[in-house]
Amino acid sequence: MSSESVSTSDPLARPVEPRSGSTAGDESIRRRAEEIAGPIRHLFPYEPHFAEVPSGRPAPESLARMHYVDEGAVDASGPVLCVHGNPTWSFYWRRIIEGLKGETRVIAPDHLGMGLSDRIPGGVLLEDHIAALVSLIDQLDLTDITLVVHDWGGAIGVGAALERPERFSRFVITNTAAFPTSFMPKRIAACRAPVVGRLAVQGGNAFARAATKQTTVIPLEEDVRRGLLAPYSNWDAREQIWRFVMDIPMKEDHPSWTTLSRIADRIESLGDRPMEIVWGMRDWCFTPLFKSQWEQRFPDAFVSELQGAGHYVNEDAPEVVIGAIRRIRRPPPTEASARGATE
Repeated sequence: MSSESVSTSDPLARPVEPRSGSTAGDESIRRRAEEIAGPIRHLFPYEPHFAEVPSGRPAPESLARMHYVDEGAVDASGPVLCVHGNPTWSFYWRRIIEGLKGETRVIAPDHLGMGLSDRIPGGVLLEDHIAALVSLIDQLDLTDITLVVHDWGGAIGVGAALERPERFSRFVITNTAAFPTSFMPKRIAACRAPVVGRLAVQGGNAFARAATKQTTVIPLEEDVRRGLLAPYSNWDAREQIWRFVMDIPMKEDHPSWTTLSRIADRIESLGDRPMEIVWGMRDWCFTPLFKSQWEQRFPDAFVSELQGAGHYVNEDAPEVVIGAIRRIRRPPPTEASARGATE
């Protein structure tokens, strides 16, 4: 089905039913995943995994299936956890996964309502996304995590780190925010317009399609564009894209304002851990102003400013992101080795 279709027949859009045990052997969800990911297997050749996580809904719809990629082998430095934003999915991390899977374990989940994860009728809010990610981390018993975040993944990933600080060791921040802001690009504001905004985003897929044209300096190849759009082929599949747009809290009475403010109030407690900031400087959404706010909160962070990269920094400069991850995971020199290097 074309990625621009407005049909409501989405294989992942269905009421969430309670289930027990692992869904790893659930052939129905695997078939649905294959329908979406099969045509882009040459770019995204990874085995799908699923975990039951809180859906943000009351029983009997209290559990949902979260899809995640889990590649590479366990090593002494802990896993790399990559958390995407809107309107992407784990496909966005494919080049990072490919670059690192030979040396470490890389995990990239899809948020509820996104990618190959279950669709949640009515959508979910920031606090629900955080709870789902925390559940996945707990189920996989991840420790010594290197967290890599982008876009909405910043608030969600950092929110999870604040819930489980003992599990996180280092951070790579790319074109994201985890604190309230008064800035909203006109292009995003237009998508929040009553009625017409939802029709454009959820009906016409305008937000996701525009993102494949307006977020990189280097134009995306057509098969990459198709890959980014693959899970969002119809109205139901796009609901969470629109919900994410509407979940940006601009006023204190917004349902996610308190959640985001609580993250901002506590975020500096993570400052005792290594951090790298990799920023695509030609980003009209998360402008360099956001980078400066990260630097103010984490003055010891190592910062890479990429003049030739836009918002989708993984697409414009994946090798720089991979390099930052490798660098931050490198064990610090011992006193003896440091002394030897200077002799």
